Amino acid sequence: MTDEKRAQIIAALQKSYQMEIETIVNYLANSIALDGVRAEEIKKSLAADVTSELAHAQQLAARIKTIGGQIPGSKAMQFHQDSLQPPEDLTDVVHVIKGVIAAEDAAVQQYNLVIKLCDGLDYVTQDLCIQILGDEENHRREFMGFLKEYEKK
Repeated sequence: MTDEKRAQIIAALQKSYQMEIETIVNYLANSIALDGVRAEEIKKSLAADVTSELAHAQQLAARIKTIGGQIPGSKAMQFHQDSLQPPEDLTDVVHVIKGVIAAEDAAVQQYNLVIKLCDGLDYVTQDLCIQILGDEENHRREFMGFLKEYEKK
């Protein structure tokens, strides 16, 4: 693998890591901030997903280090998940559900990009991203199910 390709893979992994960290922050905030009886299942799911997203971030950080990259600290990160910010109306569960789906869509897109970038060059990173992609698709599917239920009412 060329140095240029390695740098591209590391940059893509750093972006994935940053996205996981941002998702953790927003899932944690929403898992605590939401109010109301209808919010309880969503809060529980988000709280459980914090652990999963943290595991992804840890796996990505380890891989970044293994292949010679720098793990970004907080000052190196810029966050972009506008749709997943806690709503002003803390009973607006649909806002949070749609934000989760948007975040998971972005993660799926990012991991597909890394998988293609690694093809034929870095099978270990590719395999890691395939595994994480499956988790992200499952998270998205779960929240799409929640959205169907909420939109019925």
